This record gives sequence, structure tokens and C-alpha cells, in this order.
Amino acid sequence: MCPKNIFLALLLAGVGFLSGCAGMQPKRFVSSVDSLAQADAVAKKRYVLLPGGEGVEASDLQFQEFAAYVERILSENGFVKVATVQDADVAIFLVYAIGDPQTHQYTYSIPTWGQTGVSSSNTYGTVSSYGGMATYSGTTTYTPTYGLTGSTTHVGRQTVYSRFLFLDAYDLPAYMKEQRMTQVWKTSVVSTGSSGDLRLVVPYMVAAMKPYLGTNTGRRIEVQVLENDPAVQILRGGQPPAVK
Repeated sequence: MCPKNIFLALLLAGVGFLSGCAGMQPKRFVSSVDSLAQADAVAKKRYVLLPGGEGVEASDLQFQEFAAYVERILSENGFVKVATVQDADVAIFLVYAIGDPQTHQYTYSIPTWGQTGVSSSNTYGTVSSYGGMATYSGTTTYTPTYGLTGSTTHVGRQTVYSRFLFLDAYDLPAYMKEQRMTQVWKTSVVSTGSSGDLRLVVPYMVAAMKPYLGTNTGRRIEVQVLENDPAVQILRGGQPPAVK
């Protein structure tokens, strides 16, 4: 096999190996979490959960699905769901939304491979004599060298969506007494990615916000949740995958 073919075979094998390794890596859902809270927010654990999005009713099936995820993490953080507003410390409003698709253009280069020169040459031939005259007949063989000869430029496009999830908790006794909306805590999650399916993404966003409910993060925090995270399986009502 000539050097060029050997290189190409090794190159293709390497690409296949790297592609296989990439395929083995689980997908990651990256979110930005920001949480604010009053100092006494941790003491207000009894809640009712209500839709906060415009035009969204508590009977909407999508709200009920997302609310079930939120109620699970609230319970795991010590919150207690009550039946009426009179029994609650806070009213928690759930808001979710997705932005319009944004398409971004980018350029990238791919190296090109080819002959770059000659590394050596060999000449083979014979000398013949006849009648006091000598003649030579020969062939010269050149050994080429191969390497990168340049690159080609390509244009790609990627479409992404911004996904939003907010929980706003308001003091219900204060509202009952003073008719004033007092915010106790607020946790927001923003995620950007290629999926425009909220039903796919929201469980990962809920899992990302879980440790920060009712707390003050002091800044936005990047949280990565693996596609096969057991916490997401539990949120969806299933069991976490068995450890092997």
C-alpha cells in the first residue's frame, strides 16, 4: 500500500474511533440558575402551586405535567403542599416559556492532504556497447512525500432555542392581611440548546434548580445535567438506572 493510502486508512480509522468515543459520551443539558431569597425564606414551607404564565390555567395538561416535576423537588427540599391558600405560607407561581428559534452561521476549515514533494529517487538502467559505441537505457523512480497542502473553508448553520423556567414564591399571610404582594424567593433557570421541545428539556431544568430553591445563590450558576441522570428518571416517575 502506498504511503498516501496508508495515511488515509489511518486517518479514517482515527475519525471512526473518535466518532465512536463521542457517541459514547452522554449528552449534557446546560442551564443557568439564579436564585434570590429573603433571609427567613427557609421557614416558609407550606405552599400552593399556581400557573403564572399568561393564559395558562391550572387545568392545562402541560402545566399539570410540569407542576408534577416541581412538586417532587419541592417535597424533596422539605416543602409541604396544602389544599387551600388559607393553610399556605407561600403561593408559588410556575412560569415556563420558549423563545423563537435563532439561526447562527459559522465557518470552519478542513485540512487537505496531498503530495508535497519528493523524498528520494532511484535510477535503474543498463549500458550496452556495440562497435566501440556505448549506449545507456534507464528508468528513474521517485518516492513522493505527502502532507497537509492547505485547507478548504465551509459554512455551517445552527438553530438554537432559549428555554425559560421560573418559580416565584409570595407571602400569602402578608397578602391576606395587607393586600400586598411580598416576594419571598425566586428561582429562575435559562437554558439554550438545539431542542425546541419543552417537554423534553423541562425535567432537566427542574433537576438543575433543585438544590437552589428558596436560597440566595449570589450570582448565576451554570449547572450541567447528564441525559441519563437518575434524578431526571425519578422526576419522570421512573426508577433510576441500575448501577453496573
